[in-house]
Parts: sequence; structure tokens; C-alpha cells
Amino acid sequence: MLKKFVMATNNPNKLREVREILAPLGIEVISQRDAGADVEADENGSTFEENAVIKARAVYDIVGLPVIADDSGICVDALDGRPGIYSARYAPKNQECEKLLDEMRDVPEGERTARFICSAVLLDSEGAAAVMGKCEGTIGYEKRGTEGFGYDPIFMYGDKSFAELSSDEKNKVSHRAEAFRKLYILIKERYGG
Repeated sequence: MLKKFVMATNNPNKLREVREILAPLGIEVISQRDAGADVEADENGSTFEENAVIKARAVYDIVGLPVIADDSGICVDALDGRPGIYSARYAPKNQECEKLLDEMRDVPEGERTARFICSAVLLDSEGAAAVMGKCEGTIGYEKRGTEGFGYDPIFMYGDKSFAELSSDEKNKVSHRAEAFRKLYILIKERYGG
């Protein structure tokens, strides 16, 4: 079985998380930069899956090796699913949580439901195959915890925020973990093993 894949990302936190999820399965993940693809894809798709394919294609066209990519975000019911595919561009860097908390300040306890969604894609000479993972939770009232990144400090999973979970705990329940476990099954189907 082919055990090395290029990940279409420049986000070190996302790369670390995906490596942690796939390492026990015997899959090595190298960054697009390490593979020689210094490119920033124009994520202009209308869904998480379209954006993941766009990112994968941009890297694949340079490296010609199997590429995995994902696009993920947080969808808040009280905000009609926003920020959704615009999660990374919703607010200035490192101000995402504050903006979302501000928008949610008058939303009562029972209406703070949200989910993280992740679309993961494998792109190789056979084409693109996509899977999706999600994790249900709620939006908290303040930032909690020091682990994780992005919206993790305000995304409540039970009585803890994602940023209060250890990597091992988060990687058992997260949207990205679910998507990449499904992607692993696709990889096994394509490459054997």
C-alpha cells in the first residue's frame, strides 16, 4: 500500500492534527511545502467539498503525487449556518472567536447549537474522492482552554470546549477525525492494504 501522501495545506496545526489521525494507520503525511508546492489555492467553491478539491488540484498539478486535502468550518444554527465555508475568512486572524461570540451574545442557551464540518478529499490519477465528517456541539459564552486552534476555544463538546480536550480526546470525536477515518477506507480501497 502507498503510505505517503501530500497534504494540501500551509496550516501547521491542521497538518499536525491530520498526521496524528493517520499515523496509527501507517500513513505518512508531508506538507505541500515539503513536496515543493508553494501555492495558495483560490478557495472559491460553494461547498466544503468543492474547496477541498480546489486545494488538492492546485497541489496535485505541481507535485503529480497523491494529495489529500480538506476544507472545514463551523456552522452555527442561530446564524443560518454561518460562518460555514467562510470560517477562515470570517474575521481577522486570531479574532474569529471574539467575532462569533459577539454575534452570539443575545442567543439563549437552547439555541446555540453548532457543528464543525470537514470535507476530506483524496486526489490522484484516478480522480477525486470525497468524504465528510461532522461533530455536533454548541457555542459557549467565552473562550476556554489552551489546546487546539481556530474556533476550538468556544466550541463546546459536552461540558468541555475543543480547546480543553487533549489531542487524543479530540482526535476520537472531531469532524476532521471522522472525515479522515473515512478517507483512510478510501485509501485502502484504492491502494490495497
